[in-house]
Amino acid sequence: MKIRREDLQAAADAGVLNPLEIDGLLAFFNQHYAKSPQASSARFSGTHVLYYLGGMLAIGAASLFATLAIEAAGMGALLVLSLLYAAGALWLAVRLEKNGFVIPAGILATLSLALVPLAVFALQHLLGFWADGERAQHYRDYHRYIDWRWLVMELSTLAAGAVMLWRFRYPFLMMPIAVTLWYMGMDIVPALILQSGGNESDWFSGAAWELRKVVSLAFGALMLLLAFAVDLRTRRHQDYAYWLYLFGLLTFWGALSLMGSGQLAGKLVYLCINFVLVFIGALLGRRMFAVFGGIGIALVLGDLSWRMFKDSLAFVLVLTLLGFGLIGLGVWWSKHEARISARLRGFLPRDLRELIEARRA
Repeated sequence: MKIRREDLQAAADAGVLNPLEIDGLLAFFNQHYAKSPQASSARFSGTHVLYYLGGMLAIGAASLFATLAIEAAGMGALLVLSLLYAAGALWLAVRLEKNGFVIPAGILATLSLALVPLAVFALQHLLGFWADGERAQHYRDYHRYIDWRWLVMELSTLAAGAVMLWRFRYPFLMMPIAVTLWYMGMDIVPALILQSGGNESDWFSGAAWELRKVVSLAFGALMLLLAFAVDLRTRRHQDYAYWLYLFGLLTFWGALSLMGSGQLAGKLVYLCINFVLVFIGALLGRRMFAVFGGIGIALVLGDLSWRMFKDSLAFVLVLTLLGFGLIGLGVWWSKHEARISARLRGFLPRDLRELIEARRA
């Protein structure tokens, strides 16, 4: 049930509620329902589409497009305008939250967080940093190039994100945090190369490329573990782990898919890992694991079928059989899922059982 201001006003008009208590009660109910499990499933409505579309346009304009015009006025203007923009978005978020508009408040809070790297970028230029960085002269390059110079901006964004989450508790705030962690997993490699005695010309060598894949794989795995820890801690509230899972999978699975020498043994290992991802997705109730794992399985099976039955009509037959086989496996699983899942959950720790049950609900 959603408590509206009109309902509280009607109660006040009927004499059963003090009119001075309306704002306080409305804020309490909004926070209460925002923390309930039912609030985590956002309804797909025209209003929500407009909220998120407007928010993403504002974030894009602030972090990508508007900087072209602002940078022409100098880094000082960029710093002042980004701080004013962030403060204005933060003020609106607080006002909307008090009036019960939780979703737009969360979007505007996210907008203010997305402006943190822009402000830090301008501040570092004013302090004389990055004078030697050819790929760090424009803020748009933050989203285009891999460079160790972005690490300060990323660490600042993570610190600000922690403060914002402590204040607002909106799951959408995890989106810029997850993107920042994704960027950091790539930008940390040039720093490692410089620390080992290399220079910028070594960033794109074959050895650096292999290092990028290993670091991305490890960073993605750490993001997934962090997402799982967040999922356990917030299993009874809103879904704060979604964006961490998404970008953690993107980092981990992307690096994994680029690894390997093309040998059969490596493909079989890759196939097994993707089956594990599908199993984890079924266990945790996270469809994105099944999506990434399913794509990986399809890539391996398709490649093996192509190599074994190249230029043969049997290739079409094998792919068809594989497809029907997976569909049949899904039908069998749907019939026995409840019994198998209940038996498997009996071996799991209590916290993990509660997480699975909450996500399935």
